Amino acid sequence: MSSEKQVSYQSTNTYEVLNDFTTKTKNVWVVCHGIGYLSRYFLKYFKHLDPEENYIIAPQAPSKYYLNGKYTHVGASWLTRENTELETENVLNYLDEIYKLENLKNAPRLLLFGYSQGVSVATRWVAHREIACDHLILHSGKVPAELNAKDFTFLKNTSFTFIYGEQDEYLKEEIIKKEEARLEQIFPRNLKIRNFEGGHEVNKEFITEFA
Repeated sequence: MSSEKQVSYQSTNTYEVLNDFTTKTKNVWVVCHGIGYLSRYFLKYFKHLDPEENYIIAPQAPSKYYLNGKYTHVGASWLTRENTELETENVLNYLDEIYKLENLKNAPRLLLFGYSQGVSVATRWVAHREIACDHLILHSGKVPAELNAKDFTFLKNTSFTFIYGEQDEYLKEEIIKKEEARLEQIFPRNLKIRNFEGGHEVNKEFITEFA
């Protein structure tokens, strides 16, 4: 008869940054990539921003794997349905350490950006740790089912934006309609819904606007 046990241990993970934080920095971004990315490659979507005004922090999903089974390119995943609650806590603890190390509490303007699977990570971190931010951007992903409006009531002056591509192969029209209705309940104030002509891809034009 088999049984599952649990053990705690210390783990170390990396994260990537783009540009330098200086007295000229106006925006500090925390950008959570989607499934299959590595954080250093995800930064390419932010390289067009003014380097003096924007400091970008890209956390790295902990579970790495070879893409397409060819053992050449490596991607990563934040979470799966296996031990989700436990793995979520591990991810949140990791993000907490970045928050402290980068002194994000004192960021001039803090933008949290989640793309695809990164939306679930960003929103859970904000909700469970009460992370105050100026703008929460949800790009081509869904807010986890367990979160509701009460989890975000502490955010008084935060702007919320939901972005999706009209031809997104993962977010079909019926899914979008349900998600829009749910988001309007979760974020009854300061919510904007934006779409673009395209599929499941990062929209750099909107990123420029938010900066």
